[in-house]
Amino acid sequence: MDVAAERIERLHDLARAAAADDEHDRARYYVRLARRVAERNRLTLPRTFRRFICDRCDAYLRPGRNARVRLQDGHVVITCDCGAHTRYPYGDQ
Repeated sequence: MDVAAERIERLHDLARAAAADDEHDRARYYVRLARRVAERNRLTLPRTFRRFICDRCDAYLRPGRNARVRLQDGHVVITCDCGAHTRYPYGDQ
């Protein structure tokens, strides 16, 4: 694992911890920084990180706190407080 990937993992941990402490602006800062590191190094964010960030407002999503999670027609639908929807398939398709 190279330095950039390790930095992204560390920023993921920091964003999760900041969101758990209700420091949403700090968590958003870590998410934006991780996106910049990934972009500059031509990396994709890990799936576990991508699934917990809002594409519109860069918030770190915590189901039940700032995100609503619903199952609908073979998809997981995650709705952020800003109103953005994200859908992920589940099961055999």
